[in-house]
Amino acid sequence: MTNPNVPRILVVDDDPEIRKLLARYIEGQGFRVLLAASCRELRDQLATHHVDLIVLDVMLPDGSGLDLCRDLRAQRSSVPIILLTALKEDVDRIIGLEIGADDYLGKPFNPRELIARVRAVLRRRAEVAPEPNEAKIYRFEGFTADPQTRRVTDPEGGSVELTGAEFDLLKTFLDRPGRVLSRDQLLDITRGREGDVLDRSIDVLVSRLRRKLGESGMSHLFKTVRNGGYQLAVKVDVQDAKP
Repeated sequence: MTNPNVPRILVVDDDPEIRKLLARYIEGQGFRVLLAASCRELRDQLATHHVDLIVLDVMLPDGSGLDLCRDLRAQRSSVPIILLTALKEDVDRIIGLEIGADDYLGKPFNPRELIARVRAVLRRRAEVAPEPNEAKIYRFEGFTADPQTRRVTDPEGGSVELTGAEFDLLKTFLDRPGRVLSRDQLLDITRGREGDVLDRSIDVLVSRLRRKLGESGMSHLFKTVRNGGYQLAVKVDVQDAKP
């Protein structure tokens, strides 16, 4: 009998050979696998199965994986997404991160690298979820961040919509207020050793956090330290969550 606690990965790619290869390899690494060849099939799978992570090709026959990623985030779906793209330019990868993808991988790729990134994304999600008896609430400059629900509220009580990667990065800063964290340190903490040292995703995520949190009037939460990295420059209060 299949263990229901084993993560289920949904692979979405219109190439049957790639789907077959990835299904065999991912299952061989101990995961459960679902397959889809189009946007429609992806939506059908999400409607009928619990999915722990989506491996999503950008080019699909009935639409763009980028648009699909954007739509899922607009529907407040928090399922992690790793984009597969043949596009090599940084700007194309940054677009994927801007619309809420958790990671990306350029084609052609080694399946071992994909598995490493899948494990890293799933590990991040597991690490940021506190045990019930260790549940904490973070308060900073009127904002409240709850790692259990992965929700952030602004000083007026309104909801601040963050993607999974944005929340992970915010929690990294909240756990280390006042510390200057280099890009390499942030990559190592949030993405594990699989992160690309030339990756610009940290800059993109910090920019998005500034914009989203700045909508409530706070424009100096994060400081850029020349030749250093980034710093959360406000006081953080950590309180036990109410039972």
